[in-house]
Order: sequence, then structure tokens, then C-alpha cells
Amino acid sequence: MTPNKRAAGFLLLATMAMLCPAGGLHAQTADQLVPFPPFKIAANIYYVGVKGQAEYLIATPQGLILINADWDKNVPLIRASVEKLGFKFSDIKILLISHAHPDHVEGAAAIKAQTGASYMVMEQDVDVIESGGRTDFNHGIGSADEQLYPPVKVDRILHDGDKVSLGGTELTAHLTPGHTKGCTTWTMKAQDGSKNYNVVIVGSAAVGPKVDMLHNPKYPQQVDDYERMFKILKTLPADIFLGAHGNYFNMEEKVARLQRNGATNPFVDPAGYAEYVARSESEFRNALARQKAK
Repeated sequence: MTPNKRAAGFLLLATMAMLCPAGGLHAQTADQLVPFPPFKIAANIYYVGVKGQAEYLIATPQGLILINADWDKNVPLIRASVEKLGFKFSDIKILLISHAHPDHVEGAAAIKAQTGASYMVMEQDVDVIESGGRTDFNHGIGSADEQLYPPVKVDRILHDGDKVSLGGTELTAHLTPGHTKGCTTWTMKAQDGSKNYNVVIVGSAAVGPKVDMLHNPKYPQQVDDYERMFKILKTLPADIFLGAHGNYFNMEEKVARLQRNGATNPFVDPAGYAEYVARSESEFRNALARQKAK
């Protein structure tokens, strides 16, 4: 699609969204609306999400990078967390996401409006983002489980292996598809005092309970994409293990440990990362076997 046609399509969808408010959003669980105290994870990486939704702030001398936008109603909570840490919300220069589901992107329109941040999204999720979820292979218009949100224009289209840099910090975007076509796992290096860490922020390795991996004409290669994703995750060096939801990496338990003993950082957890990948792959294979048996 040419840039002019893409822009025209975005304007049409944005107008539709204003005239016909998005409905049928995936139900928000209670812990996705509960504030959680922001905290430093390591180096220049901070947690600014709520209890059930993970958002990360990466601070640099030239501004801030925010990973994930949460639900729209949680944007004030993210802003409060950023400011409680001593940063300015308006200093967010780059907005990244893990994948194009509303619990990670619905708030993007508000964040862009308040900060002017450049919105960067993996190519395979761009159409879904700019359609406000309407073209999603499993939750789009006409599906039994519509999950729609305000469409937002993407400022930079990312591809597998692309770098996102700001103020001396560089993140690498890894296409880890399956959960969505453009599901993205972010990696970066972090220096905390004399220690250097490989940081992995997993997009998602989960198979949704209502996802049919075998018979969806909008995503016929989904099983192959999951296989590719697990191969990639197994190759990533991981010291600090994070993800799109805190329960991926036992966030609350690790925060409690950090508060009890600040001398040891529980987020340095390569064994936990390997266990998460192995468990997620097992759950995927079990789900696939159940679907094949139907």
C-alpha cells in the first residue's frame, strides 16, 4: 500500500471510529485496573504499569521510551507512575508495543496526544493498529469476540531486527509472531553499576483460549509462526527477564523479594526465562494437540 493510500485509509477509519464508538472490548480483569507502585528494575529501566498490565519506561538523556500503552482508562495511572519516579510524561519521545491487542495499545491515542511520541510498530501489526483492531485475524469486525479500539497512525514501521535508539540506549525488535502476526520481543543491554545485563521483554508466547490455530483463513500460518517464535526465544541471551504481563515473570513476588533484600536483584533470572519459554511451548503443543483432536 502506498503512503498516500495508507494515510487516506487511516483517516477514513478514524472518522468511522468517532461516528461509531468501538464496542465489544475484551473484558478487563480486576487486576488490570489496580495501580501498582512504580519501581526501578535495573539501570535505566523502570516499571510504570498497573498490577496486571506491564508498561516499561526507559530513561535516556534525550528523553523517554515507553513500552506498551495499556487500556485508555489506565493512561492517567501510567502518567502518575512516570511522574512519581521524577520524570516528565511529556518527555516520552518513543512509544513501542509488545503486540496489537487492546490491553497493550488502546491508550496509544491518548499517550500520543499528550506527548507527541513517535509510535513505532512491527510491520505485521501495523494494519491492525491503524484499523483500530478491525482487521485483527481473531478479534476484528464481525468476529464473535470483537476487540476494537481507537485507530492510531503509526509513525515508523518496524521490521525484524530493527534498532530503536535514543540517548545512547538501543533496543532491538524481534518478530516473535503467533499471539499476533507482529508480536514483538524487545532486547537491550543494560549497565547497572559494574554489571552488564542482557534484557529480554517478551511480547507473548500465549495461545488465547478462543484462538483456532488450524482453521482461521485470516492467519493460515499461525502454527508455523508459533514454531518460529519459540525457536527465536530460545536463542535470546536473557539475564533480566520481563514481559507484557507481570505474571510472565512473577513480578509481584520479585518486587517483594527486592524490598526485603535490595542487595540482590531478583529480576536477574535467566533460569526463570528458560522455564517460561519451556512452559509456554508445552502449553502451545498441548493446545495444538487438543485442537487437532477435535
